[in-house]
Amino acid sequence: MARRRGLTAEEEALWSRIAQTAVPMHKAAKTKFAPAPHPADLPAPTPEAAAPLSLPEFRIGSTPRRKSPTRIDLSAHPGQALREQPVRMDHKTHRRMSQGKLVPESRIDLHGMTLGVAQPQLLRFILNAHAAGRRLVLVITGKGREGGPDAPLPVRPGALRHNVPLWLSMAPLNQLVLQVRPAHRRHGGDGAYYVYLRR
Repeated sequence: MARRRGLTAEEEALWSRIAQTAVPMHKAAKTKFAPAPHPADLPAPTPEAAAPLSLPEFRIGSTPRRKSPTRIDLSAHPGQALREQPVRMDHKTHRRMSQGKLVPESRIDLHGMTLGVAQPQLLRFILNAHAAGRRLVLVITGKGREGGPDAPLPVRPGALRHNVPLWLSMAPLNQLVLQVRPAHRRHGGDGAYYVYLRR
């Protein structure tokens, strides 16, 4: 073990100048370090008057009465954000697509897949559809399950429904996709997306 060396005269002078400018945090603080007091020497803690808790009456076997459930939305519905995007395709074709009058040329059903399985499937599907010259395809995600009222954390329903528009807006798919819109109810409604591809 290395021995501690003492302070030189210059270091001691510097330390005393700094110590004079220090302001004690507590008025009763001593300038020299004192040993910690023994626990027996400390004053006994005074019990604070706690406010009595008023709990609702509950009997075994009864269901607890809840206040109105608090809903926490982690993010807005993805369909709303897509509807607010500017139209980049032909307006007449867009109107017919939104009304469900255009029949998708191809479709993929991602419903029930995990995110890790669904993303490469979607990538392959869009690349193949574009290579085949298709313009309107349908991507089915499902609506997702809500977290129950007793769920410990708020759960965003429909992980695929929220992630598919994000994946379509990222490279390399963003170079192929012209427009993404929620599907008409005859093609799946909130559980599916129309994807209009570039030529």
